[in-house]
Amino acid sequence: MIAKISSGKSTAGLIRYLYGPGRANEHTAPHLVASWDGFAPDPGRTDDTAATKKLLVADLDLRVQQAKRLGRAPKQHVWHCSVRAAPGDRILDDAEWAEIARRVVTATGIAPTDDPDGCRWVAVRHADDHIHIAATKIRGDLRTARHWNDFLTADRELAAVEKEYGLFQVVRGDRTAAKRPTRAEQEKAHRTGHDKPARVRLRSLVRTAAAAATTTEEFLALLTRTNGVLVEVLHFPSGEPRGYKVALKHDTNTEGKPVWFSGSTLSPDLSLPKIQSRLTAADIPAGNPNGHLRPHPWHQATAATERIPHHLGRPDAEAAQAHLAALGEALDAVALTAPPDIRSELRSAASAFERATRSRIHSEHHHARALRGAVKSMLRQPSPKDGALLAMFLDAALLAVIAAARWHDQQQHNQQAAAAHQTLLHLRAAYERTSSGHLLAAGQHRPPQKVAVRYAQLIHQTAPAHADQILADPATDALTAALAAAETTGHDPRRLLQQAADERALDDARSPARTLAWRVQRLSQRPAPSRQAQAAQARSSVLRPVALPQPAAPATPTATSRPRRR
Repeated sequence: MIAKISSGKSTAGLIRYLYGPGRANEHTAPHLVASWDGFAPDPGRTDDTAATKKLLVADLDLRVQQAKRLGRAPKQHVWHCSVRAAPGDRILDDAEWAEIARRVVTATGIAPTDDPDGCRWVAVRHADDHIHIAATKIRGDLRTARHWNDFLTADRELAAVEKEYGLFQVVRGDRTAAKRPTRAEQEKAHRTGHDKPARVRLRSLVRTAAAAATTTEEFLALLTRTNGVLVEVLHFPSGEPRGYKVALKHDTNTEGKPVWFSGSTLSPDLSLPKIQSRLTAADIPAGNPNGHLRPHPWHQATAATERIPHHLGRPDAEAAQAHLAALGEALDAVALTAPPDIRSELRSAASAFERATRSRIHSEHHHARALRGAVKSMLRQPSPKDGALLAMFLDAALLAVIAAARWHDQQQHNQQAAAAHQTLLHLRAAYERTSSGHLLAAGQHRPPQKVAVRYAQLIHQTAPAHADQILADPATDALTAALAAAETTGHDPRRLLQQAADERALDDARSPARTLAWRVQRLSQRPAPSRQAQAAQARSSVLRPVALPQPAAPATPTATSRPRRR
């Protein structure tokens, strides 16, 4: 159940609407189901509807008129709450709706059951799936009702109602979600032929600019250069920017002026100070004066994304929240550079995951410097052409989003967990479309049977829990081909496969064979270690036997004793 609460200044206007035909003739058989004393006149059950409406308004406004004579009545003296059931819920009868209305006015402080001076109210039903509660805020002692945080208290009460009545339990948030478009904004978008309101389109554009920028100046410049977007920067007296507003050129009000949105009204994390805090927490790889080869930014972003499940498994919630925010920026950036055939899916994934990037937990953004810096460098590289780099990243992102959904579940972030699950649907569709062709082409270069058998033995040794699933997967040909290609460049396939399996547990992967194939391809891009490095790695990986007790050394060395070499 969902409650929507508003205030007004005309009791008569609200009653006319509740007993009228509605905006689209959707009101059918309006009638009272409950009232403050059970004896309020009901215009829906009388022949003289107009006269009964006047009586009902007069009864509701009795205390308002008394308070007005004393100069104590507020301007917004009408309290209006609509309570709507979920589409799949059973149809509640009038008695059940009446009980729900009493619980809502009690929980919100409008008319507590043990308070004889509670406000006057009525509950009107004019459809099967919802009721409207109309009340005046003046109590019997002519004081204004104390109904602060009435939406939260009503929402908590409706959550209890859902459990007791066996209704659908709505996913509830923590008030960190971005503001939804109003009904007027949605209707305006429909009239102008747009699939999304201006608020939503601007939010996506600003998020993408924040993900790509490295400084405040670059962020504002990117917005200014965006086609069809107006930008107004607000400054401190010192000249430093303190905020910004954006608007779409063709989105105007009735006076023909642009409809402006500040960053904080688009989303809580898009205010200029919060964007600046993220911009300063990014390690941008600089040029290497020593001439050493740096990993490709896409490989860096993939490796940082693969470490997100590890970070989410640690007790530092602030760091975990920072990694989720950085992952959201990465998805925004990838959607910007993706091929046209999957760009829509990736934009939908980034839009869905946007809700999972915020919670009541404060983000300590410096923990995610590596991923954020890799993403910004990634946008400055040419878009990948063969799809392998993109598929590697999407494979890692899938595991990271699965871990994000699990983490939000543990933190009881219901809306964020639902957003992560919704993200998976779009990510998987994009991943399947990207990876299928590349893996099929890679599998055409599978090694000879004798070599493939040797690699199968290595798979059994390095990933025994998943070996059967891996070897039965069609992507195994791509994995063995990647191992063969790595071996020809000097890599040890056993060590490379072990490193790929150890980077992150394969329990969450839908296809461990695909995940290993991408990891082996990425790891094989690094220069093969020299013989000396391989020998050092072999010595460090050998398990040392448990030391047995040694005979005690003599108290004083003999003449023939020699110092032992360490």
